[in-house]
Formats: sequence, structure tokens, C-alpha cells
Amino acid sequence: MTFKTFTKELTFKTKKRVEIVDITSQVEQAVEDSGIQEGIMLVNPMHITASVMVQDHESGLWKDIIRVLSELVPYDESSETYKHHLSGEDNADSHIKRQLCGRSVSMAITNGKIHAGPWEAIQYFEFDGKRKKRVLIKIIGM
Repeated sequence: MTFKTFTKELTFKTKKRVEIVDITSQVEQAVEDSGIQEGIMLVNPMHITASVMVQDHESGLWKDIIRVLSELVPYDESSETYKHHLSGEDNADSHIKRQLCGRSVSMAITNGKIHAGPWEAIQYFEFDGKRKKRVLIKIIGM
């Protein structure tokens, strides 16, 4: 067998500043399109105010995650709260939320499918949305 790589970018624009988007089906399609049967996949947001995570696809849980993150790191335009805002930006909370949630996920590909648990879904967590964003899918294997 020959070692292969496959790259795909997802592009979308969230309707809200903070939003969770399930991208599992698009990632599964990328795995299928890659033709790779055994390997590793990276799913990575191309923006520093977003995260990709593996989580249950359940709207109540999503609301809980957003609520807890908002309580821990509230949105506030004041430079008294966030020194980053002295640069002219107003999204310091989004950068911090990304640090708390992590950047990307890597998962195994087995028999041409994402090797995931029964409740695992891949989600894009947007913390500074309402504009065009990208997610990289990189798959390597055989």
C-alpha cells in the first residue's frame, strides 16, 4: 500500500458571535473522499478565536458549555477588563475561550471510517463569529 495525504477545507459563516456547529458529516465525507482506510486525521480551525472539539451532539449540553465559558470569560468591550482591547480589538474573551477549549482534534481512521465512540461528534466552536471562517481537514494514511 502507498502512503497518501488528503487535504480539504470547510468554509462557513456562523450567524451568531458564539455558536457551535456540528461538522461530523462534512468530516466523514472528507474521510470517504480521501480513500484512506487506515490513518490519522487532523481537524483544525484556521482561526485563533475558534476550537474544534469532540463532544456529544446534544443542544442542552451545547448551551451549558456556552454558558459556563461565558461565565468564566465574559464578553466585555472594556480595556479595563481585557488589555488586548487597547489594540483596537474587542475579542479578548474569544482568544481566552479558545485557549481553554483547545485548538484541534486528531482521530484515528479505521476501515475507512472515523474511529469514534458511540456519542462522539466533531464540532466547530466559534467564539468570534459572523464572518467567513475555515476549518482544515488533513488526513494521512494508507
